[in-house]
Order: sequence, then C-alpha cells, then structure tokens
Amino acid sequence: MWVVATAGHVDHGKSTLVRALTGMEPDRWAEERRRGMTIDLGFAWTTLPGGATVAFVDVPGHERFVPNMLAGVGPVPAVLVVVAADEGWMPQSAEHLAALDALGVSAGLLVVTRADLADPRMALTRAREELAGTSLAGVEAVAVSAVTGAGLPRLREALGRLVAGMAPPVVDAPVRLWVDRSFTVRGAGTVVTGTLAAGRLRVDDVLEVTGLGAPVRVRGLQSLGVARSEVSAVARVAVNLRGVPRERVGRGDALLSPGRFALSAVWDVRLSGVPVAQLPATAMVHVGSAQVAVRLRPLGVDTVRLRLDRPLPVLVGDRALLRDPGRRCVVAGVRVLDTDPPVLRRRGAAAARAVVLADVDGVADLVGEVRRRRLVRAGDLRRMGVSTAGAVPVAGDWLADVDYWARCRVALAVEVERYGRERPLEPGPPVEVLRRRLGLPERVLVVALVRAPLRVVDGRVVAEGAGGLPVPVARAVDRLRVEFAGCRFRAPEADRLAGWGLGPREVAAAVRAGVLLRLPGNVVLLPGVPQEAARVLAGLPQPFTVGAARRALDTTRRVAVPLLELLDATGVTRRHADDSRSVVG
Repeated sequence: MWVVATAGHVDHGKSTLVRALTGMEPDRWAEERRRGMTIDLGFAWTTLPGGATVAFVDVPGHERFVPNMLAGVGPVPAVLVVVAADEGWMPQSAEHLAALDALGVSAGLLVVTRADLADPRMALTRAREELAGTSLAGVEAVAVSAVTGAGLPRLREALGRLVAGMAPPVVDAPVRLWVDRSFTVRGAGTVVTGTLAAGRLRVDDVLEVTGLGAPVRVRGLQSLGVARSEVSAVARVAVNLRGVPRERVGRGDALLSPGRFALSAVWDVRLSGVPVAQLPATAMVHVGSAQVAVRLRPLGVDTVRLRLDRPLPVLVGDRALLRDPGRRCVVAGVRVLDTDPPVLRRRGAAAARAVVLADVDGVADLVGEVRRRRLVRAGDLRRMGVSTAGAVPVAGDWLADVDYWARCRVALAVEVERYGRERPLEPGPPVEVLRRRLGLPERVLVVALVRAPLRVVDGRVVAEGAGGLPVPVARAVDRLRVEFAGCRFRAPEADRLAGWGLGPREVAAAVRAGVLLRLPGNVVLLPGVPQEAARVLAGLPQPFTVGAARRALDTTRRVAVPLLELLDATGVTRRHADDSRSVVG
C-alpha cells in the first residue's frame, strides 16, 4: 500500500475528487459536509488498475486549519496538489506548496479538478509555474471532473505510475508511527491511527509512546478497515493499545520501537527558503504530526539552533518546517543536522558551531559523526538515525575518533608521569583520577587506553617492571640490587639508602610493593634473601651458632640476628636451649 495526501482548495472539490476515486466519504464530520469544507484529516483508499492499493489522507485547505493539514502531510511520502479549474491558484494553495517544499516532498501529481466548469488549461499553466523551482517541479499533471468522470481513468493510471516509481519502503527499520488521531472504541479501549512510513507492526509488539514514560503493548491492528496480525510500511494503520488511557496519547505523539529513538528538545538545523536574518525569535516547528513551540538561535548563514518546548523523536536528516502562527505563514523548511548538539557557553561558541555544521549535510554519516563528537556511544548514534554497522568500539559500546584516541593515549602517559612527580610514594595514579584529568565519561575508557609499558594494577595505572612503584623509587631499588649482587646477605646503612633516595617512606613503599624486605633494626634486604640463607645454612654442621651462621653468610651480626629470627618465626630453623639452631628438614 502507498499513502498519498491530497492538498488543495478550501471548497469541496478536493474531497469530491477523493470520493470519486475511492467511493468513500473522506469528510468524517457532519459539520464538514454541511459547510462543504474539510476541517480535519479524512481517510479513504482504493485499488488501482495494476493492483496496487493507495490510501488517501485528505487534508484541510483553509488557512485556519493549516496545523491539521501539516499533521496529515508530515509523515506521508507523496501528495496530490489539487487546483480547481474554475478558481485557479489560490493563496492557500501557495501556503500548502510552501509547506510541501519545506518538507522536501518530491513525489506527487498535479490534479486540476472541476474541468466540467471551466477550461482547465489556464489553471494548469499557472499551477505548473507555481510548482517550478520547488521540490514538486515537473510532476505529472492530470485534469479531471469528479462530476462527469472525465480524466479519472487517466488519474488512476498516473497514480499507478507514481507509486511504481517510488522507492521501496524499508520494512526492517525501527517503527516511528506519528499519531494523527486518537479515540476510544467500546470494548477495545484506546485506538490511534497514523501513517506507517517504515518498519513493521505486529500484534503483541511492545512499543514506547512519547511522553508516556511506560511501555505499551499492541492489542490489535487494522489497516484499511481489516483486522491484521501484522502491518508493514507503507500503510495507514489503526493500533489498539492495551491499558493506555485515551487522554494520555494523541495527535503529535508517536509510537516507537523501544530504545531506538531519543527524545530531543534541542536541534541544530539547516534552513531553506529564508535568510537567518529574517527569522522570528519564536515559531512553531512541525514534524511528523507534531507541532511544538520553539525558540530560535541563529548560528551561521543558514544554520540555527532550535530549542523546543517539549522533546520529540527526530533523526538526523529529518525534515521539518517552521511556521509563524501570528502571520499564518510558513517561515522556513529545516533539515535536522544534529539532535544532540553540544552546549554553547562561551563567547563566539555559536560562530564556531556554525563552522562545524558547514560540512554537515544532514545525511547520517558514521565517520563524520564520530569525528565531530570525538567520543560517542554506538547506541546514541543509532538512536539519532546513524548506522554503526562495521564500527569497532574502543571499549564497551564507545566509539572514538582515531586522532582523538591517539591524543588521549599520549595525554594518559603525561598524566601518569605528572602524578608520579606529585605523589612519588604512590605506585601510580588511580584510574578514577585519570578519568577526571582526561575528561572521559567512564573508567573503562581509561583502562582501554593503557598500553605497555603501563599496566593497571589494583585500580591504578603503573609502569611495568616497577612493581607498582614510582619510577624514582624503582630506579633506587634497581641500584641497590646491582650494588649488593655479590653480597646479598649484607644490608646498606640508613645514610646510604638515603643517598639513593630511599628514605623511610620510600622503603615502606618498596616493601609494600614486594621489592624490598625490611627486618627489625632497619635492616633492608632483597626479598629472596631468606630463602638463599636457608640453603647456605643447611650446608653447615647442625646445629650451628649465630657466629657460624654470620661467617657462612659473610654478613654482620646486625643482619644475621634478625635474619635468623625471621627463619625461626617462619619454621625454617629451630632454636635450641643453648641458642644454637638447626635447619628443619
């Protein structure tokens, strides 16, 4: 099925045309039929000679009902521009065309009605001139009379060509059904209708409703008056929602696939049709079936920031229009460039933002979005309408610009070194400290940046081979290890340790890191010395005295006594009553 909007005159010529094509009455209200004027959206459908089904959204023509008209054409991919032969091009026709052009509607037909009342050629020529230079320039034109039936077969054939030439719908896309009508059916509950432009709906689907704050379930579906278990785009669809009060959902809301759209109240957009200098400070923005008050902040020559009174589920590349209800005119068309723009705080930030947006065309571009944002979640991009297929996250679902990530890695090494100078006795900076210093949103990103010779140990980033020690302390320990390589059972005096930069606090840090061993009396040894001493002492005649042990180890009594006491305490040696010792086992 394809859905086509009919836009045109305020009189009944448009609705009469739809009635003649479909055999259905599009005007739902008695007041509409009494006044001969479409007030709200009407709906009808027909099957074309080639077998295709076309549904029509009949939109109001009167200037007082332009918001209703925009709610109807917003989600619809094609349009019939209807002009009466006996009245010609009218002011409301111009505003309808301006709205369609602003929304980028390019598929359509020009239909001149009432060909039985006047020669249609003059109206046709004028209408073609008006359409020239717009998104509907060059569309096929047909003159008809709904009363006599003249031209209706040609119109049906033209409709067949129109739908045959349109791009196939994307049925595997997430659902965003803009609601254009909401009502209650006795025994069924709340029903909403809309044009399903992409995706697929099924009975029992769970959806989100903008502004509701809770998931809803699809109780039933109808399309063109027939109950269905599944409806695919493009289609007019009525959705029966389970457990949703009628007053909680209405025109301008949207049914959404869960987690696939972000609600945004701040958009950066590109204008069409009017210079930035002519913009009002406030306007109404129309997108889908929604209309929301908006404040405008100029950025560049053709770029503007919009701040909406309530958030809407828009995507990068969406088209919308700005309308000034006071002047009752379309102000400009806009194309959404960014639905999650950065905050502008500093002087000159708006101009700088305009420079960035100058290279953005509103086409969802993964590489460009990641480059501009430097660091972004893949899920956030998908909710903006940007495909992340083939993207490789740096951590979790975080995507990073290559150059920015390389700068972060350099900055990480700089911050690790700086922290070591600031706190020389700590093994390295905590991951959380580095996260704050680098301005990263999550610790997992800091961990992902770490590369040799750095590593993460107990929540800190340390240098490999340093045992978790600051570099100056690690170097001092290495010096001790080299100088005492041939006399491992000797211990340096305190002043010598201090000369190497190993004061009490540094020694304590090295002991905590396991690279030094401290015995009573400030005896500092390398950690493997007790095991080596046990092997030497096992070669002595048993039992042995402290003196014999001191000579075998070639050390001093200052070292030998606390070392033997350590071996006693760990069960390596046994002390006898005469103060001699034996190696156990």
